[in-house]
Amino acid sequence: MEFLIILGGIAILAATWGILIERQLFSVKRASLKILPAGSPTLTVLHISDLHLAPWQKRKIKFIKSLAELNPDLVVNTGDNLGHEKSVGTAITALGPLLMKPGVFVNGSNDYFAPVLRNPLGYLAKPSERSNGKALDTARLLAAFRQAGWLNLNNREGKLQLNGIKVGFLGVDDAHDDRDDLTSVAGQANNLTDCSIIFGVTHAPYLRILESFTENSAKLIFAGHTHGGQVCLPIFGALTTNCDLPKKNARGLSAWKFNGRSSVLNVCAGLGHSIFAPVRFFCRPEVRLLSLEAVN
Repeated sequence: MEFLIILGGIAILAATWGILIERQLFSVKRASLKILPAGSPTLTVLHISDLHLAPWQKRKIKFIKSLAELNPDLVVNTGDNLGHEKSVGTAITALGPLLMKPGVFVNGSNDYFAPVLRNPLGYLAKPSERSNGKALDTARLLAAFRQAGWLNLNNREGKLQLNGIKVGFLGVDDAHDDRDDLTSVAGQANNLTDCSIIFGVTHAPYLRILESFTENSAKLIFAGHTHGGQVCLPIFGALTTNCDLPKKNARGLSAWKFNGRSSVLNVCAGLGHSIFAPVRFFCRPEVRLLSLEAVN
């Protein structure tokens, strides 16, 4: 009986930490990567993802607004900005200061549909089902991004001149809901042959996306979707990635090789969660700030 009381107390403490405290501990994870062509100046890239914003999340909104103070050269937004059917205006307001910076974006399923209640244990067995919530005003969100000058990379390419470096981008729409068009990626790459380096941008890091981007010359790939596992265990790590990405790669940097070509994947664990699963455990909400440097 005493053991059960102790176990119950530990469970209550863990739930209190994950639900009330850790999910509010927004953080900036920093990393450096030597990947730019020799002689290139340093590029600072702010990677944001999985905001899952709801109108009442004032602390998260304040944190997102403050990110412009990091003064990035580029903002990469890998989707799932919305977390409620009335959060489009909230997201535009929160991201307002960052919209003054050069940026690129792709959508996640939660930019198209409002969240629905799901069995959280189902994520441990297989990736979640296709989204079926209420349709959102996605057009309004995308219009605000495009008006600010951010490049829409949903199944399309783009180019930006950053610190004198011509950067090319390959992009796909949300792979988790099968909106990605991999047949377009080779054509995208053909339009980027004049670029010094190519980045891939996707919401969900399915292996088919990583392979396609890598084979089409992307050196660095940005993704979100996994929430870093959202609920992790000490030593063991993430319990799921909600896709076919190995759990050990649920967040942060990892190296990949396909058919003799190599790339680096950067997965952002994101700032949010579904309003129906308000918890983070051993997986602080995050954005990622990458310092990209020239190879030696």
